[in-house]
Amino acid sequence: MATHNDTAQTPLAESAAEKGENSSGSASTASDSVPPGPARPSNPPPNGGTAAWLQVVGSWFMVFNTMGIITTFGDYQAYYERGLLFHETSSNISWIGSIQSLIVFAFGAVVGPIYDRGYLKMLIIAGTFGLVFGHMMLSLCTEFWQVVLAQGFVVGLGGGCLFVPALAVIQPYFSSRLGLALGLAATGSSLGGILYPIIFINLIDKVGFPWTTRIIGFIALATLMVPIAVSKMRFTPPAVRKMVDWTVFKDLPFLLCVLGCFLGYAGSQVAFFYVPFFGEANKWVNGSLALYLLPILNAASSIGRVLPNWMADKMGAINVIIPGSLLIGVVLLCNLAVSSAAGIICTAVFFGFLSGLFVATPPLLFMLFTEDKTKLGSRMGVAYGMLGLAVLPGGPGAGAVLQHDSTRLDWTAAWTFAGVLPLAACVVFCLLRIHRKGLTLVAKV
Repeated sequence: MATHNDTAQTPLAESAAEKGENSSGSASTASDSVPPGPARPSNPPPNGGTAAWLQVVGSWFMVFNTMGIITTFGDYQAYYERGLLFHETSSNISWIGSIQSLIVFAFGAVVGPIYDRGYLKMLIIAGTFGLVFGHMMLSLCTEFWQVVLAQGFVVGLGGGCLFVPALAVIQPYFSSRLGLALGLAATGSSLGGILYPIIFINLIDKVGFPWTTRIIGFIALATLMVPIAVSKMRFTPPAVRKMVDWTVFKDLPFLLCVLGCFLGYAGSQVAFFYVPFFGEANKWVNGSLALYLLPILNAASSIGRVLPNWMADKMGAINVIIPGSLLIGVVLLCNLAVSSAAGIICTAVFFGFLSGLFVATPPLLFMLFTEDKTKLGSRMGVAYGMLGLAVLPGGPGAGAVLQHDSTRLDWTAAWTFAGVLPLAACVVFCLLRIHRKGLTLVAKV
């Protein structure tokens, strides 16, 4: 026990000595100080065990309340389209969900370095407050700009405090089973995307919009008590680094990886935003069934968020995401042929199964292209900050394409736009694979 304490205190002692020698303090001393939290262990990841799987449970609830709430916005979009709360165009309404998603991802550029400094609990508590407070404020909104502030900005900031830590906290606990662990955590977004829309659909006509939104906020509060209780960093980096890891922008393979994820996620967002409205606008499904399309889609994605990562552990993440991107593009283009309720339900199910690819697999890819794992939080934060911009072409961008003709909704243009984006992602990942392994077909990458 004494040996352990000596080892843990050595860096602190050295830092104190440096401060004594140089009373001016300043930046160099601060950059060498040890952040709060446990020191980096010399032993390898446990790759299982109670502590490791508790991190997966905690991350599951964080993803449940971030990606789950983000994917629920499709039902909010369909509800707002009815004009019961305010009157705005489809493109303007989609800005609410786009701002929310953008902040969840882009705020990761700030959250990642804070996480690396050991402030995991602080981030979870701040994120819980943001999500709950945002929903309480949303319940009081009656105008478009108020909804943008509450649902777009406040809920987005709350989710942004949770998302990167939910992914980064798992990595130090797993090695060969990392893909499976991340995939299991990612299923939280599926169940969140099932339960929250169903709660919204069943309560909106019974208790009204204000109390429906408050109940969602209370559920978020209760479920986020779990990560507050169990989530724990295995170690913190040996020194505090700069807020932004600028080496990311010199790492071409890493940037190509982010570009591929950006294109695939942008195409997927079109479906998450517009599938319920697609069915309702064409009168193939009534209001209630239209809102249930999103839970159907998310239910199908439950398996699709575990299976790709399990396969990635065996075959390699790039080998999995290349055919997955191709299939997502094809399924989105199949919406061009939909002409009935059965057709839209089928495409929703198939897309839902495949859509987990761009939720569960990107963290594996970002880890794969991060050699120095002590920079993982910072690099994931920057990556998700750039990836968050994908909601702009996926939400308002698709809305503008849909309504480019003021006399009608051009669904052909919208679904063509959506399908081409994942196909472009497939090309990017093929180039990335060639860069890493050449033209060798049989290689884990």
